[in-house]
Amino acid sequence: MPGIKRKKRHESPARTPLRQVGIKDIADALGISIGTVDRALHARPGVNPATRDRVLRMAGKLGYRPNLAARALKLNRHLRIAVQLPKEIACFFDPLKEGIRAGASASFATGVEMHFADYPRLGSGDTRLLEAAIGGNYDGMICTPGDASRHGPAIDALQAGGTAVVCVGSDAPRSERLASIAVDGYISGSLAAELLIHCLPSACAVATITGSLRVADHAEKLRGFAATLALLAPHLSLLPVLESHENPEEAYAETIALLQRHPTIKGLYVSTANSLPVLRAIRDRRRAGSIRIITTDLFSELIPMIEAGEVMATLYQRPFTQGRLAVQALLRFLIEGVRPNPVTRLAPHIVLRGNLSVFSSYVSNPTSIPG
Repeated sequence: MPGIKRKKRHESPARTPLRQVGIKDIADALGISIGTVDRALHARPGVNPATRDRVLRMAGKLGYRPNLAARALKLNRHLRIAVQLPKEIACFFDPLKEGIRAGASASFATGVEMHFADYPRLGSGDTRLLEAAIGGNYDGMICTPGDASRHGPAIDALQAGGTAVVCVGSDAPRSERLASIAVDGYISGSLAAELLIHCLPSACAVATITGSLRVADHAEKLRGFAATLALLAPHLSLLPVLESHENPEEAYAETIALLQRHPTIKGLYVSTANSLPVLRAIRDRRRAGSIRIITTDLFSELIPMIEAGEVMATLYQRPFTQGRLAVQALLRFLIEGVRPNPVTRLAPHIVLRGNLSVFSSYVSNPTSIPG
């Protein structure tokens, strides 16, 4: 009809500009007060557990993200965060540190001081450094427990003194730590076992070399490896585990001794990133290529060994992602009062020769490695 503007059949309605979801949106969606939502999100008293769970689920559904930088400025105070990590196994801990730095810079604008300190290796100098931080007026701490039984009391003392502790890379499960973020050790060990099972159909011996069974992560990997072998491959006999204590010289010597005692060994799982001395010992004994080897993590020296078939696969532990998630969980707790999940376990990436190119180009740039 004349004078009437017809709407085009495929004309889309005007889009509403995107905006950040706020506390009011969550309250409206649930039909509760803004105050209740605020208390639930910040773990304050006065909210029953069922309501808090509803609020957290709705917050996740709506994509609620607190503005940490604005909150930090509002607090008008500095936060002091200590980060204590070992020097040894730089191929793992260097990208983990980069993840911590990247996660921190993405979570705040100003007002946070990061204090990095290191020690020789897990089990050497870590307990003393952790104990020295007690009473150091830190708001938060990120550390990798080398011995959960020895580190537990120090972590408890830090928590009692007002320092929130997040474990990364491993755990102190019986401590009062705020949270633990690591790759799933049990699944890593189980995957290593399955990979070996598929290429070792006949009866033979397999071995594992780890750092220290006092490290919770290493113990979980052995548990997963042994359980999967027992369930799926009774024809494979598992030799006693060897501990290298993250010492390259000890790892080399233990591997040489293993090959002398068991010259017909066919499978090996190195459940620590300290694999280079193990692989060097296997080369020196002229066994490269005759043993099916599963390693841990990915670094430049390992790439040609995977390409040549000396290493069948490696289980990438995503250190950059671990570090990023650890600092973000800690800062969100300190700034927003949101308590993180006590345990976060990441699935490892299986890296084979077929998909090596997907990962190898990122080795020199850990910030670009897929989550």
